[in-house]
Amino acid sequence: MTGTHEILKGTLDLLVMRTLAIEPMHGWGIAERLREMSAAAFDVNDGSLYPALQRLKSRGWIRADWQRTPNNRRARYYELTGAGKSQLDIERARWRASVEAVDRVLDFSWDERA
Repeated sequence: MTGTHEILKGTLDLLVMRTLAIEPMHGWGIAERLREMSAAAFDVNDGSLYPALQRLKSRGWIRADWQRTPNNRRARYYELTGAGKSQLDIERARWRASVEAVDRVLDFSWDERA
């Protein structure tokens, strides 16, 4: 598929945590990394990203502090916490279970009922 795709509600937090599991980064870097990792399928805008970062921060799954970028600009860097790493594992398992359930529905045939 070409173009960008809408991220399902609730999955942005999972994708942000996965991105931060690689390394701490600032908001623009997170959006860029998600675009790269998804082969440009996900183009997350600020209006979605920053509320997600605040939500994750309020849950204690990420922390933030001000640092200098390689271009010597001041930016807020986000980092996954220990609790966030544990939650990422939980969210990954939930996501995979959801994908399997959706696949079962998509592949369901009344002729195959047990």
